[in-house]
Amino acid sequence: MRLFPATSLVCVIDVQERLLAVIPEAERLVARVARLAEAAKILGVRRLLTEQYPKGLGATAPRLRPLLPPAEEKLSFSCVGCPGFDAAAAAGSGVSAIIVCGLETHVCVSQTVLDLLATGMTVFVAVDAVASRHRIDHDVALRRLEGAGAILTTTEAILFEWCRSADHPSFKEIRTLVVDREREGTSGRI
Repeated sequence: MRLFPATSLVCVIDVQERLLAVIPEAERLVARVARLAEAAKILGVRRLLTEQYPKGLGATAPRLRPLLPPAEEKLSFSCVGCPGFDAAAAAGSGVSAIIVCGLETHVCVSQTVLDLLATGMTVFVAVDAVASRHRIDHDVALRRLEGAGAILTTTEAILFEWCRSADHPSFKEIRTLVVDREREGTSGRI
């Protein structure tokens, strides 16, 4: 159950402006998603971004856009069934583990994770990079996902697991992401 850059796919689900406006600690969530996306970019990990009904919920947070490919628009809550998502996660794509982050834990994140687990995919949920409007929905969703077979982890754990050791060629860059973001806390930028 170890993560490798070459076989991972980071799926950033619906981190959109209007959703963020009602999420507690939205700035921290965006910082954690940005850390994960930036590390993935540095290490050559495949990345995917979705937006739920962007006409109504707005675009992805500006801070994340330069770190991710153009968004796959969707109306269904689950990303599974979205053509770009299905192509990225398909058998033969080389992806054996999908790392999920984004909004909301109990809706789009949960439905995506449950659908992926049903296909036999190994799914990691970055618990510090998912959120819901209400704490109870978030907490219960994480318990349900873990019970269903998802692996709960954190963005920092993922970054260091991708590197494997301090002699990795990109370790200093990755370490800086961790240290700088901890110092940064919440910057007021979303």
